Amino acid sequence: MSDYVSVRDNIILKSSNTGSLYQRVFVVSAYGGITDKLLEHKRSGQPGVYGLFASSIEDRSWLLALEKLKCEMYDHNLLLFGKDDLLIRANNFIDERLQDAQKCLTDLHSLCMHGHFALDAHLATVREMLASIGEAHSAWNMAELLKRDGINACYVDLTGWDTDRHMSLDDRISSAFQNINLDTQLPVVTGYAHSQDGLMSSFDRGYSEMIFSRLAVLTNAREAIIHKEFHLSSADPRLVGEDNAVPIGRTNYDVADQLANLGMEAIHPKAAKGLRKHNVPLRVKNTFEPEHTGTLITGNYVSDTPRVEIIAGCRGVYALELFDQDMAGSIEDYDQEILGLIKRFRAHIVSKDVNANTITHYLATNLKTVKRIRTALATRFPEAELDQKKVSIVSAIGSDMEVPGILAKAVSALADGGISVLAIHQSMRQVDMQFVIDEADYDTAVQSLHKALVEVHDHGRAICLSSYSAQRLS
Repeated sequence: MSDYVSVRDNIILKSSNTGSLYQRVFVVSAYGGITDKLLEHKRSGQPGVYGLFASSIEDRSWLLALEKLKCEMYDHNLLLFGKDDLLIRANNFIDERLQDAQKCLTDLHSLCMHGHFALDAHLATVREMLASIGEAHSAWNMAELLKRDGINACYVDLTGWDTDRHMSLDDRISSAFQNINLDTQLPVVTGYAHSQDGLMSSFDRGYSEMIFSRLAVLTNAREAIIHKEFHLSSADPRLVGEDNAVPIGRTNYDVADQLANLGMEAIHPKAAKGLRKHNVPLRVKNTFEPEHTGTLITGNYVSDTPRVEIIAGCRGVYALELFDQDMAGSIEDYDQEILGLIKRFRAHIVSKDVNANTITHYLATNLKTVKRIRTALATRFPEAELDQKKVSIVSAIGSDMEVPGILAKAVSALADGGISVLAIHQSMRQVDMQFVIDEADYDTAVQSLHKALVEVHDHGRAICLSSYSAQRLS
């Protein structure tokens, strides 16, 4: 989003399948790092304005964080608009949002100093309000920049900032679009929408993709396209080499779900569900290679021959193991309580192991959260033995991996790379295999599996070129 010229030239000015500049809707996310500073850092957990406000009712450090954030947003505006009249308007727009937010938080801070009001009861609303600021900032800027450059863009604000009406997400979208003519206007839509149920309680940081999905469904879109800074490839080119990584031409929503589970989202699984249900194909494109057709994701695609399509994974996963001799015969009771505690602390489960007396969850979260979960587990199960270890997970993924001997081949490739496998998971669905390994072995594991399972097939320019053409009209 920060590279406006590339977005304008490679996305906006590239005509759609209809050959027209219009008949398209653009949903934009916040500029890189802004949501981290508004809420908390997505990976490290470092608190932003929300985290600082929520952590202590007496600490006013959130005010300093908000002021620092305003300066950073000003810097974004200066980079995009230069020193002209539009810069003043852009700064005034974001000033108004930040001042309103500061007033709300200050009033809430004062209110909760009274014993009858609890801050926790309002934090979900605070989180939604702060998240919306980043999306409004980038969408307003984009619409104004496009109008400056001769495109009839219109800013569509779904944040509900100045409204006292609470409505469903679909009603919010329908209401905003009722007076927009898609033949002559190019809507630039905030990647956050206010709804009566709250988006973040269900989707957390995946709310932009949910807006994107619902818009595609409600407008009966021919195709939904996500623009990223890279191709969806057979592996990270930085690990396996630019010449060895192969762009994925086609895959399905099942594969997209496996990638999302590893934190490598093509799209949030709940957002993908709507597209899948309404048969809307999803395309993932590299913004900086506009002529490349990208990756087409549909519900019914299965590779012509069974094979591995992608080697992916995640580092810094915590294996949290609970052993209790009394668990044998009562696994379901233990499992339900452990899952409840993990959910309470909002940790993401990548995978899990279960045997007669041990349950191990592999959690993509920070150490602070793991310690909190471990303390709660120790209190609930005082006789249990708890252990934790930082590991990595590497996964082989494909739309159809029912290849005889593929598991043995994968394990052999890891062994040849000098890697010990700590745990293995393979489901009957035959879309992925997961290998739990020492964190230090992650790079070598990706390289070894990619060489043994992908590079040997010499796919050329892409794994299944995208020749599909959507026929439904917008």
